[in-house]
Amino acid sequence: MSQASKNTTGVSRISVKRRIALLAILFLAAGSLSYPGPANWLIDQTNGALRTNFGHIDKPFILGLDLQGGTRLEYEADVSRLDPGKQAAALDGVKDVIERRVNSMGVSEPLVQVTRSGDDWRVAAELAGVKDINQAIKMIGETPILEFKEINEDPPRELTDEERALLEESAKTARIKAESFLAEVKQQPDKFQDMVRASTDNLPLKEQGGDFGFIKDNVLYTEVYTEAAKVQPGTVLDKVFSLPMGEVVVKVEEKKESGQEVKARHILIQYAGASQASADITRTKEQALEEIERIQGELSGADFAELAKKYSEEPKADESGGDLGWFDKGVMVEEFEQAVFALSKGEVSEPVETAFGYHLIYKEDERSIEDARVSVAIFNKTQESDILPPQDDWKNTDLTGKQLASAILDFDPNSGSPLVSLQFNDEGAELFANITKRNVGKPVAIFLDGEPISVPTVQSEILGGKAVITGNFTVNEAKLLAQRLQAGALPVPITLIAQQSVGPMLGADSIKASLTAGIWGLILVTIFMVLVYRLPGLISVLALIVYGALSFAIFKSLPVTLTLSGIAGFILSVGMAVDANVLIFERLKEELKSGKSYALATEEAFRRAWPSIRDGNLTTIIACVALYWFTSSVIKGFALTLGVGVLISMFSAIVITRNLMRFVITPNLASKIGWLLLKPQQDKDNNK
Repeated sequence: MSQASKNTTGVSRISVKRRIALLAILFLAAGSLSYPGPANWLIDQTNGALRTNFGHIDKPFILGLDLQGGTRLEYEADVSRLDPGKQAAALDGVKDVIERRVNSMGVSEPLVQVTRSGDDWRVAAELAGVKDINQAIKMIGETPILEFKEINEDPPRELTDEERALLEESAKTARIKAESFLAEVKQQPDKFQDMVRASTDNLPLKEQGGDFGFIKDNVLYTEVYTEAAKVQPGTVLDKVFSLPMGEVVVKVEEKKESGQEVKARHILIQYAGASQASADITRTKEQALEEIERIQGELSGADFAELAKKYSEEPKADESGGDLGWFDKGVMVEEFEQAVFALSKGEVSEPVETAFGYHLIYKEDERSIEDARVSVAIFNKTQESDILPPQDDWKNTDLTGKQLASAILDFDPNSGSPLVSLQFNDEGAELFANITKRNVGKPVAIFLDGEPISVPTVQSEILGGKAVITGNFTVNEAKLLAQRLQAGALPVPITLIAQQSVGPMLGADSIKASLTAGIWGLILVTIFMVLVYRLPGLISVLALIVYGALSFAIFKSLPVTLTLSGIAGFILSVGMAVDANVLIFERLKEELKSGKSYALATEEAFRRAWPSIRDGNLTTIIACVALYWFTSSVIKGFALTLGVGVLISMFSAIVITRNLMRFVITPNLASKIGWLLLKPQQDKDNNK
């Protein structure tokens, strides 16, 4: 690279442009994640123009209790029955149980904390966005439930006479409604959609006016399709169809061609080794080919069906004569399908090999097939599954957490892998022995709070009340599993002692006020930076905008739960980002006083200001780490957003601002916008 292609910084102009391009891409990506409205509009336009199906950017900010509203519940734990050395571990187990329970309610980022004051233990739960407070109180207050379950092999329950009578009555009522609807709609078929909206029981179809789409490939509508194929579009079929979901009245709306179907017969000769051949076949592949070719020689002038009855090894071919009926593509295996659709009507194929053996195929007929789009009125009826829901895969045993004496982290003596060691009391030992005895070779599931946490397979009957749970655990995973089991085995009673509700309007007002303050702050900072530092100040404002987009994108990605204190931390980090630029620009003034060119002074300013920026921000980050680890949730939010913001501010000042300055500084810059530049001190002196 020639010297002329470089500026005084030693960085080529091309490199600077590439860095600016990368920063622009980073800004667009971060901005789209932070504020996805414009990006989603562009995605919609692209999907419409190119018929693509790109999804929207839909990752919202997670708001804390003070912004979203919700409830703070505080409990006192009764640890009087526990040894002092086990109290902390038991409370950690309670915390874990509460977190999992409120997660099942859809709570975003629940915050559960355990605190101790003297001999008193308290558990506080902050549940942002919770609407049903009573349900939350009920779920949190329950004792952790540990259960051992085995595979449910019991036959499903039969319906009682009363239940069967209920099904019959429901079907009868639905049939009467459907027949009445059919009689009325036959008189004015053009009103079908309006009548569906007025009378059908099926809500989704009611909204669509009964439009059910094309039905040829819908196995539940095979009978309907057969009847629809016989009539013209616009016809209401003359019968009510009894389908599993209810009694159905059908109107044929549209027909379209949907390919070809053929009617064919075949003769099958199998051989040993074919993957789908019968197990008792002993002939070789060569013998099978020889046999099928011999049969082929007999076809001249003979009846194909009679030869199929005589020779074909397909089940019941002696009755069917190899008849396959009508079928379309996708029904037969690929080799057979290609051969039969390639034949002309009345033609017999050469021997065709498939996974079943060798075939001779006779194409009797072919025809075009149509698909039909229908509108339907469905009158619901009670089904057996409504009374008898699907049977659970697991069934309870008498062994629960009540019989578990302890669960501890242990290690396999041979492999060193972490595992969980269980010890039952005498009652539990007997129950566990019986369960394992009857489930050898089968899985037994361990459930905590209704969710399976381990499903080991029983290798043999286990005596003595001891068991281990093995798996691909890390040490932390095994420790957590032991903690969960221990929490279920040693429940800690908790009592609600305080409840505080925060309305969403308070959070909305806080967000509005914060946004207003942020906008005014940005305006005032912009005015100050431009008046005092001219062009560098304007560049720092652009870098600050990129900084904001990056910060919000990271807040969404981690994610960071935003609270009022967190917003305060972010605003403080904005001030520190500006402060870093002030340090750089003041140093720039000093370098310009020494008579250096604008480009060289800029590089020196960044180089000499960096140690001060680094050390100052490092002390802030250390303080943020301490605040995050050793303080309450309110201060944690402040520390996290401040720490993240400070890290990004260093990137903003040293990378974004620096490269923007490199980009705009050119040899003839002064002649174009000299009034926007800071003036070197020697120029001022010469003008005196």
